Amino acid sequence: MSPSPARQRTAPLHEDRASKAVAVTVPGPEQQGVAASAATLDVPAVFTATDSSPRGLTTTEAAVRRDRYGLNELPGVGRGQVWRRLVAQFTDLFALVLLVSAAITFLAYWLGRPRDPATLQLALAILGVVLLNAGIGFAQEYSAERTAESLQGMVPHTCRVVRDGERRELSARELVPGDVVVLEAGDAVPADCRLVEAQEAAVNNAALTGESVPVARIAQAVPPGPPLEARNRVWMGTDLVAGTGKAVVLATGAGTEFGRIFRLTAAAPKRKTPLQRQVAVMARRVAGLALASGAVVFAVRAPSGQPFVDTFVFSMGVMVALVPEGLPATLSVSLAIGVRRMARRHALVKQLLAVEALGSTSVICTDKTGTLTQAEMTVVQLWASGVSHAVTGAGYAPFGEVTDAGSVRELLRAAALCSNARLVPPSGRDPWRVLGDTTEGALLVAARKAGLDPAEEEARTPRVAEHPFDSARKLMSTVHRDGDGTFFACVKGAPLELLARCDTVERGEVTVALTDAERGRVTAAANGMAGQGLRVLAVARRQVGGPRPPVGEAETGLTLLGLTAMYDPPRPEVRDAVDACRRAGIRIIMVTGDHPLTAEAVARRVGIVREPDPTVATGVQLDGLDDSCLDALLADSAELLLCRVSPEHKMRVVTALQRRGEVVAVTGDGANDAPALKHADIGVAMGASGTDVAREAAVMVLLDDSFASITTAVGLGRSVYRNIRKFLIYLFSHNIAELVPILAATFAGFPLVPITAVQILAIDLGSDVLPALALGAEPMEPDVMNSPPRPRHERLFSTSVMGRIVFLGGIQALGVCTVFFWHIHASGIPYADFTRNDLVYREAITMVQAGIVVSQFFNALAVRTVRQSIFRAGLLTNPWLLAAGCFGIGLMAIISYAPPLQAVFHTAPLRPADWAVLAAFGALLLIAEECRKWALRRLRALPKGGVG
Repeated sequence: MSPSPARQRTAPLHEDRASKAVAVTVPGPEQQGVAASAATLDVPAVFTATDSSPRGLTTTEAAVRRDRYGLNELPGVGRGQVWRRLVAQFTDLFALVLLVSAAITFLAYWLGRPRDPATLQLALAILGVVLLNAGIGFAQEYSAERTAESLQGMVPHTCRVVRDGERRELSARELVPGDVVVLEAGDAVPADCRLVEAQEAAVNNAALTGESVPVARIAQAVPPGPPLEARNRVWMGTDLVAGTGKAVVLATGAGTEFGRIFRLTAAAPKRKTPLQRQVAVMARRVAGLALASGAVVFAVRAPSGQPFVDTFVFSMGVMVALVPEGLPATLSVSLAIGVRRMARRHALVKQLLAVEALGSTSVICTDKTGTLTQAEMTVVQLWASGVSHAVTGAGYAPFGEVTDAGSVRELLRAAALCSNARLVPPSGRDPWRVLGDTTEGALLVAARKAGLDPAEEEARTPRVAEHPFDSARKLMSTVHRDGDGTFFACVKGAPLELLARCDTVERGEVTVALTDAERGRVTAAANGMAGQGLRVLAVARRQVGGPRPPVGEAETGLTLLGLTAMYDPPRPEVRDAVDACRRAGIRIIMVTGDHPLTAEAVARRVGIVREPDPTVATGVQLDGLDDSCLDALLADSAELLLCRVSPEHKMRVVTALQRRGEVVAVTGDGANDAPALKHADIGVAMGASGTDVAREAAVMVLLDDSFASITTAVGLGRSVYRNIRKFLIYLFSHNIAELVPILAATFAGFPLVPITAVQILAIDLGSDVLPALALGAEPMEPDVMNSPPRPRHERLFSTSVMGRIVFLGGIQALGVCTVFFWHIHASGIPYADFTRNDLVYREAITMVQAGIVVSQFFNALAVRTVRQSIFRAGLLTNPWLLAAGCFGIGLMAIISYAPPLQAVFHTAPLRPADWAVLAAFGALLLIAEECRKWALRRLRALPKGGVG
């Protein structure tokens, strides 16, 4: 049994694990030469040129050719060996700074006399941080990538091949040049082939050309011309929608037309997301500040007579205090949470950083068929005998009614007989579906709604001949034998072409001459339906003299039976999604290969077009525009529809939008869409109906093919960006609280550090990571799609973000400096007499560490909103955050009271009064932040319950 076109689209994609670069085996000159000339050869010469025969290749010869040409598959893009991907985690600037710090600390320990175990502990702790971050980042990327690959594994890839004179079913990846493949209606073509047998065959080349109209195929030689126009060639990834045939494989894998497109896709540069660029800038600045601060502190303390190693370790503490060790892990996990949330909403994101980029989207260039619509053509209106008949129901399920069905039975009977599609009942989770051309499937469904059984009609009047659809004639005809032994032809096609071949028209039970007045009425009816965006087909019939009349006889002197009008109904959820994009300031441009009238009708139904006169441009018009005129068209058109466009046009439009500073998301399903998908900021491929090449080029795959899933993903992307800012404020504000006490001690002349580097690492990776993750998992706020997209160049660390970091960090720093120096002064011991083992000193540094941890508990609550009071938002609305904060305080208590950890962190037990003081300082931070929010609400004249 052949797989359906929706399940099998192309030969499988192969992941190249040998190198990060894309290794593409380009076909050799011999293979290229045969493929180029095969269309002009007769059938025996094709077998001679490919060194094959009608009995196919032998198993031995096939194995030899497989070794020579490789498997029939395309390499994956941009993936490398696992170890290379793991090593790449250590090239992050934060990781490099910490690795250098660990190496220098190891060296200081080795050169020190005597060697201080605390220095070794610091070096091991820093190294552990790097390894932990690398492990988390690698695990998240690997998991997301494997999830994407599982989608490829769901698609079966088999074909029927003649080997050793016998028909066999093999994996498509086993095909080699010279193989003879057997094709039937509904099959996907597994490689680039030349037909050697064809019985009424027709193919859908939409995956390559974007044109969904079936094209007839023959086995005879054709004159030289462009390969894609050769009527005896079939191409990998296209579908045979009618007839049967046998074909000789000419090219496989990277040597196919799909392979050529793949090489274009692989050559497209990998674009950095806005978050990548901003994190890189932040990393450079923080790393530079850390190195500079460490150097300044070392320069200040070195002349004071302190041991070199102690001074160096002190400076390392300054550097470690400034580097947000937990940020890479928190960022990766937060993005991974976004990936999982999107997957639950039918949007599979293959790259973690693409999650945030989605939130920046300002323009969506969307296909029409299957994305905005259901990709299920539905007959909604019939016209016969001058009367219009409504048809109810939608999709391929044959449930609905036809108004006055008896008057249109002959019309629908002829339309059903003149069809090659098959209507397949539901099976398991699969709904009603169509094998073959969707337009013909819609006619079969309409016939069923009128009480006809197409299978019974076919059995009663079997088909004996067919003239397939031809783009020149724009008609298709079939010849049938009636029960009395006579023969008749059923013809369907474009109304104007068919009407020109009709002499009479059926009027109820009688046939009358087709006068000019009648022609005018038929033409007016067809134009009226087309003006509503409906696809109109005319249906006619005539008696013929024999079983195989020439096309000239079968398609002239016809009797017009009537008109059928159909459309692809919009997805019910799309209109709300389009409205959400309008509220969010996201512009939607429809980019389709369909007719302008059809495109505008669908755009109006889903809300993309609301004005009476939208701008409609065709591919031919785009060809006449230079770049400046195209820029003007994109800038001046509030509602823009691009129709009859090719993938090259789509690529050019994406580039022009990016020149204007837009962040562009582009949808596509065909292999020819792959370059545009790769070039876009966010390439969005279809998971159910798309090709493997498109899915490989995209960074997001819609598992349900729905535009609404894009809108949901954009909202989640915006939410992720907001959450990233929340935990950045949370993490960097406490870095100030770690750094300021060290600087204060330096300039106050205190010989020891108020907080050690090991304690800082314990805060950054022990007490702070879980709350930061909980902030990164905050649910999407209701207003997230009520504001315009942020500008492409807006900084992650905006003025308002930096202001909050300094404000909150300053309060924390003031609190911990106060408790440290108060505890030191209360002892009455001179600064110079303090040693690392003094109990007072150990208590003081324990209070600093605990003070930061406790204040961070209150800080986490404070940063959840920008303007809204946390008490109005609800203290308990993020229980994971409260649990994470309590865990951090509990971990701090263990570090304070457990003797083994006291030895590691050089801490001492705190008294209940100490905890009370620290809690008071934490509460002071929350109160101060609430006062700031209140003042902000007052200044901006916002209501008290304004959204934060």
